Amino acid sequence: MPSRLFNSHPDHGIRVPCEVMEAYVRALFLAVGTSEEHAQHMAVTLTANDLRCVFSHGTRQVRSYISEMKNGHTNPRPNVTVVSESEATAILDGDGGLGYFPSHRGTEMAIEKALKVGVSTVTTRNHFHFGAAGNYSRMALASDCIGMALSSHRYRPRPEATVMSASGGSPISIAVPTGEQPPLIMDMSANFIPYDDASFAKFPAAVFKGLGLAAVLQAMGGILAGIWNEGYEFTGEGKGAAPHQGAFIAVFDVRRFADVEMFKREIDRYIGEARATKPLPGHDRAELAGGMEWQWEREHREIGIPMTDDHRDLLEKVGDSVGVLSPFGEFEGSRF
Repeated sequence: MPSRLFNSHPDHGIRVPCEVMEAYVRALFLAVGTSEEHAQHMAVTLTANDLRCVFSHGTRQVRSYISEMKNGHTNPRPNVTVVSESEATAILDGDGGLGYFPSHRGTEMAIEKALKVGVSTVTTRNHFHFGAAGNYSRMALASDCIGMALSSHRYRPRPEATVMSASGGSPISIAVPTGEQPPLIMDMSANFIPYDDASFAKFPAAVFKGLGLAAVLQAMGGILAGIWNEGYEFTGEGKGAAPHQGAFIAVFDVRRFADVEMFKREIDRYIGEARATKPLPGHDRAELAGGMEWQWEREHREIGIPMTDDHRDLLEKVGDSVGVLSPFGEFEGSRF
């Protein structure tokens, strides 16, 4: 399940139609000089996460992205290029922009290659935040493939701190196709619980597992992807760190390992049996990873995205900063 901080269904606010949210976010990105294609991509991607109640990686991210483009920190018009390519692999360069663009293109390439050779891996580098890892793992589902996406960023363990400073909270997502049941989509960070002495004393296994996962993600989504390579610098007017994130994306064609329909039937059986169990305390139904997001997305496409007052205020202030008028006032009558 996602974090309870942002990633749960709000209990108050207004409802905003999906197409209205997309149009507003698109206008915000166009206002800071992004291309039409990239503005539309950000609008669709971030709104989709809001639909799933993954608000931490939805339109709330617009504030930091727009600010960093305005101050010259992030390239608003990156030219994504393929550095090298083989039958089953590729390396993409993000040109100092957001990681959404090379990662999306890289995932498209990985799917195409996997359908030809069975398994494909792609790395991306020279970019900033790539958003939710599930944005990319989900893309493989339509082709009856298993998708995996992970990322990491530049950070160094601090000698004056504990070994937990080697854990950067990097994300990973794995998506498995299904038939009739909700798709199985794990989408999480490497940090299982906030670290302090008390939590370590009570849950040492969770702390060590999080540290182990974070180290592997740094190795694959960071070092292997090339985040420490020299020469990455977006030369905008602002001052800030060089593009510091990378990604590792892999796609596995299910038909190379099992009959697809039989696989889907068995996955459906497993998920169905899990959903028939007792829910965890505080939840009204039992779901595996991705189940709640699947339900929320279907519901909110019909009745609108739930938006709290602080979420609305955040986006309206972004609009004010770039001269884009908010459309949210007309939905006051949809309060819940």
